[in-house]
Amino acid sequence: MQRATEVLRCGSFDPATVANTITLDRESRYRRRVVLTSDAGVEFLLDLPEATYLAEGDAVTGETGIILIKAAAEALLEIHAHGPRALARIAWHIGNRHIAAELTDDAIYIQPDHVLAEMIHGLGGHVHKVIRPFEPEGGAYGGQASLQHSHSHGHAHNDDHAHSHD
Repeated sequence: MQRATEVLRCGSFDPATVANTITLDRESRYRRRVVLTSDAGVEFLLDLPEATYLAEGDAVTGETGIILIKAAAEALLEIHAHGPRALARIAWHIGNRHIAAELTDDAIYIQPDHVLAEMIHGLGGHVHKVIRPFEPEGGAYGGQASLQHSHSHGHAHNDDHAHSHD
């Protein structure tokens, strides 16, 4: 079986050299070692040194030639609000819950979660079900999009750590 052992980031390769494509949902684009099947039906082993997030437009290469990564359309919630301040407030509440979110100029996209949808309605936002590719923001410290589970239950995060003095 042919192996893909290297990631090429979007813009770092000539699109004319692409041999194949693979369309994966967000969760499937965080991988290290797995057998995958390209859009043309070719099986290959993705065999990377460490778990890596593959964004839309990235590629993998090796014995397989260059295989372009495409983001699959998936069920999402599209969030709108009355004005940028209201949308920013909703974004803050979503971020406070460590939920992966894609931000655009006029909407926020998250994976479906009825508890969050109710919270957003309570904050004056509007939620619509859509099907589209999902490319959430990367982590604040340079990481790729977080793949942590949603935890919509109420809890507080306190960044003021108690310090003991001897």
